[in-house]
Amino acid sequence: MTDPATGSLRVPGATLHYEVRGRGPLLLLIPGGAGGAASFDGVADDLAAEYTVATYDPRGMSRSPLDDPEAEQHVAEHADDAYRLLELLSPDEPARVFGASSGAITALHLLTAHPHRVARVVAHEPPTVEVLPDAAAQRALLARVQETLRTEGLMPAMAILAAGLQKDGDPAEQKAELELPPQAAARAERTMANLPYFVGRIVPRFMAHVPDLARLRMLSDRLVLACGHDSRGELPHRTAARLAERLGTDLLHFPGGHTGLTTHPAEFGALLRKALEPSGPSAQLP
Repeated sequence: MTDPATGSLRVPGATLHYEVRGRGPLLLLIPGGAGGAASFDGVADDLAAEYTVATYDPRGMSRSPLDDPEAEQHVAEHADDAYRLLELLSPDEPARVFGASSGAITALHLLTAHPHRVARVVAHEPPTVEVLPDAAAQRALLARVQETLRTEGLMPAMAILAAGLQKDGDPAEQKAELELPPQAAARAERTMANLPYFVGRIVPRFMAHVPDLARLRMLSDRLVLACGHDSRGELPHRTAARLAERLGTDLLHFPGGHTGLTTHPAEFGALLRKALEPSGPSAQLP
């Protein structure tokens, strides 16, 4: 793996750690969950053969400290961070953007807020539960997660969240999804350190975020909504499919499940490379 160039960017309320590798048009990779820039270690070098690939730790995660560690988090603020990175790293031309999970929610808001700075967005399983017909049940899930976090602690809250995200399925299938490559396992300590912040302040704000569907519909020619081939029935797959339905767009199926980026990096990266091009696939049916 090539060592990237690193830098820091002051933004309102935080300092962002970012990494850059490769050359060519800018591709900004926005991580989701409790991950940071390292989430993309499995694909960044390959993508850097065609793009200047920028990754970063979102505010409050890993090496991107908040000025106020207790500050509330908002999707618009995280999208503004991404915008400021685009302004720094690609001031003269629109960039391509990929976002995973909560990072996909950031990417969607970035597109609606700053469309002139974005040439193409690929959003993989953004868990925007307010678009679902059973949104009220999902609000109850989020409330239960927060109450459990407050009264019982992190791991019981994580268990409720994980159960709510998954489908009723074969336990062996779910176990296979959790068998991570050595590189991913090596960063587990940092991910675990981010979990209290993620569950307490990212999950409730991001999953309850209501995307601007009218604006996204107008910009759908530069948006690819994506999901995991193996995550059908899971909450993030349902939200991606519902978003695609509401916007009248196709749904691109990536290998693996919600964490296919980690479990199937080579195949995931190859399809992402195609999807980032205007002439790339907008749908891949099973």
